Amino acid sequence: MKARHLSIIAKKEFRGLFNERTILLAVLLQLFIAMFSSFLMVGLTSMYDPSSLSKYSRYKYNIAYAGNDSAVLEYLQTSPDFRVYPMDLSTGVAALKERKLSAVIYVPDTSPSADEPVKITLYTLTNDLQSAIVDVKLKDVFLKYEKDLRQIRIDRLGELPIPLQVPKSSGGGDFYEFVYGLLIPLLVFMPAIIASALVIDLITEEYQHETLETLISTPITFSEMVWGKVLACELLVPIQAGAWLLLLMVNGIAIQNAGLILLQVVVTSLILILLGALTALHYRERTAAQFIFSTALVVVILFVLALPSNPLNLLTRLAVGTAGPEQWLVLAATGSVIIILGYLTQKYAERGGKSHHAG
Repeated sequence: MKARHLSIIAKKEFRGLFNERTILLAVLLQLFIAMFSSFLMVGLTSMYDPSSLSKYSRYKYNIAYAGNDSAVLEYLQTSPDFRVYPMDLSTGVAALKERKLSAVIYVPDTSPSADEPVKITLYTLTNDLQSAIVDVKLKDVFLKYEKDLRQIRIDRLGELPIPLQVPKSSGGGDFYEFVYGLLIPLLVFMPAIIASALVIDLITEEYQHETLETLISTPITFSEMVWGKVLACELLVPIQAGAWLLLLMVNGIAIQNAGLILLQVVVTSLILILLGALTALHYRERTAAQFIFSTALVVVILFVLALPSNPLNLLTRLAVGTAGPEQWLVLAATGSVIIILGYLTQKYAERGGKSHHAG
């Protein structure tokens, strides 16, 4: 296998990438996500956890209070988040349906020292982002009232509760989890998935366009053709992933061990690319190969994610600077898989080359 022949094939495929509109659109989409990650981070986080926006809301919400408990009313009126309007329950619910109010709170006439529990009913709009924020802010008010009730009814306790020493959070919250647990692994691994799908197209098009005979008639062998296409797809991964990491850091997201992240992504992506190449060599038809590969990829990803030291988890730990020596064990394991897949790819390519020469 000659390096010059591999470079010829790789250069040819790179030039052909500009004609692949699907690939270019996928790259542009990732570029958009990386460039505007700070803006998208807020919007996407609010989609899966609307309550995360509550700490950033400074709006005073109009709520109705229906009840006679002065303690709850006092907590609501002293809260900087609400404008409280005492009114009867039916009027408040009617105003809520017309979206004149954000919530209605009903507190029954139950004495704080009574034997029965105090049941507070909260009316909000369903499937509403504002309601999620109001729920979080009202929760703080209700927790203060619950603490007062516990003090009033403390003489009923037969045993003292065991105090829990919950460690304080180091901060970050949902945005921290979203950026380091989802956004960074998604961006740096997407080029690997795109490249693995691309290598299937590059190999199967040789079969479908019936250009293999012409290619093999040149000094380039069938194996060199396959490995040249694999090389082109593999080179695409660090270029994209490196650009995404750079754009994320420009957006103010601190990323440690960027070099090690790229190394892990390049090694892992080669596994996916070799799997794609094997699938294409076996099925030789784009639609069937892409379907089988996509299905197998989902199964492989689910299996890998079940492992404690999987590449996605390792990327997150590398980005925050908490990865330990296990990163080298993962790298060694992926390297072993690459050797096996590389051997199978070479054997498949040699067999395919012999069959075409015989034909």
